[in-house]
Amino acid sequence: MSALPLLLDDVLLRPDIWRGDRLAGLDAESVSSSFAQLDAELPGAGWPRGALVELLADARGMGEVSMLLPALQQCTADALPVAIVAPPGMAHAPAWAAHFPLKQVLVVEAPRDDIAWSVELLLASGALGAVLAWLPAKIGNKSLRRLQLAAEGSRSLAFMFRPLSCMQTASPAPLRLSLRGHQQGLQVDIFKRRGPPCEKTLLLQVARPLPWSRVRSDQPPMRRPQLEVVESKPRQRVV
Repeated sequence: MSALPLLLDDVLLRPDIWRGDRLAGLDAESVSSSFAQLDAELPGAGWPRGALVELLADARGMGEVSMLLPALQQCTADALPVAIVAPPGMAHAPAWAAHFPLKQVLVVEAPRDDIAWSVELLLASGALGAVLAWLPAKIGNKSLRRLQLAAEGSRSLAFMFRPLSCMQTASPAPLRLSLRGHQQGLQVDIFKRRGPPCEKTLLLQVARPLPWSRVRSDQPPMRRPQLEVVESKPRQRVV
């Protein structure tokens, strides 16, 4: 009779098991966000490798990419390249070069219907430290499940940008955050995580490429000289 409680205790010690009233435990595969208040609310105390992270935002240039730069720098420091898929504007090469060597940055332009497919292939390659992708507003749950499975089979950080309206739809991503611009930084709400709900709103002090007036007006950022771009090949369909 005493064996069952001992077995349950052993199960609860596994890193892939967590109690609903607690955050998932420390994971050696997590990468610190370098924001103490954010790490304190993230399961594993950082961004998870091998799992989709959805970042829901409508405005651009409010610091949504700056928030990820410390983790991306860790990837490139480990000699793992970073892929940027279907960015909403031309990537500004000097800005990226200020944070890590451009030879470790891959920009992929893909047709709207092939963005998810391109991300899936990149994650499945196992060669990248991180993938940043701007997914279309309308993407099927089946495609999201395929991305999550591809992420689980890799050690990559997988950041997927989606519109705020997607908060109302279900997603297989284990970590989902909404991002909004704030005059003093970036406002972050974690509305899905492995653990109890996060009831606090975080305000992160991030570098912002656009002045607050531009963020508030939600104007698209100025187009800049772009990095070397790799166009994805048309998908081969098998009948």
